[in-house]
Amino acid sequence: MTYCVGLLLKAGMVLLSDTRTNAGLDNISTYKKMYTFEDPGERVIVILTAGSLSVTQTTMARLQEAIEDPDSDENSSIMKARTLLKVADIVGACLADVASDITEKLGRHRQAMASATLIMGGQRRGGEMRLFLIYPEGNHIEATADTPFLQVGEHKYGKPILDRVVTPDTSLTDARKAALLSMDSTLRSNLSVGMPLDLAVIREGDCRIDENRRIEQGDPVFAEMSQAWSAALRDAFGKILI
Repeated sequence: MTYCVGLLLKAGMVLLSDTRTNAGLDNISTYKKMYTFEDPGERVIVILTAGSLSVTQTTMARLQEAIEDPDSDENSSIMKARTLLKVADIVGACLADVASDITEKLGRHRQAMASATLIMGGQRRGGEMRLFLIYPEGNHIEATADTPFLQVGEHKYGKPILDRVVTPDTSLTDARKAALLSMDSTLRSNLSVGMPLDLAVIREGDCRIDENRRIEQGDPVFAEMSQAWSAALRDAFGKILI
C-alpha cells in the first residue's frame, strides 16, 4: 500500500509521497513513488504513483523514453505537449497500455491483474497550474476549487485534516504543513505506509520545483511537528465538554 497526496492552491502546489511498497514483519521494501520532469522556467511536471510496482516503473520508463526520443512530438512526449490536459492524456494512455500488457502476461500464469493509479500535477509557461488523478484505465479527473487536493493509496487516515484545513487560498507554508500532518496521521495508523517521504513544492508561475527533498526516518523537524500535533490534539480533546 502507499499514500500520496497533491494539493492545488492559488499560491502553488504541494506534493508528497511515502516510499513503502511492501510491509510485513520481515519484508519491507522502499521504492521512490515521486517522479519529476522539469525544464526550469518553461515546464514542470510531477507524478506520484500508487499500485503495482511493475506497472508504475514501466510507465515511468516509457514516458522517459518518449522524452529522450528525438522524433517524439506533442502527442507522445509530456515535455512537448501543448497543455497539461494533453500531458494527462499521454500519461493515462501509457498507464493503461502498460497495465494491459502486464495483466495479459499475468493472465497466462493465472495471476491477479496489475494496475496503478497516479497523481499528475504541474504547469507550463503561460498556462495554469493543474492537478489530475489518473485511473488505471487511463481516464482522469481534475482538482478544482471545490476539491483542491487529490489522494491515492491509503487515504482515509490523512483526509480529515485536509478537509478541515485546505482551501485554494491556503498558503504554501500551511499547505506543506497540512500535507505532512496528513501523512503523519497515516503513518501512525497504517503499517503499509512508511518513511522516507518525498516532498515537492512548486510556486505558481515559476514552472520549476521550489523545494524537492527526502524526509528520512528520524528527521528532527518532522518528528517535532508530529509530537506537537499529538500534544495539540490531546489538549483540544481535554478541553471539549460533553
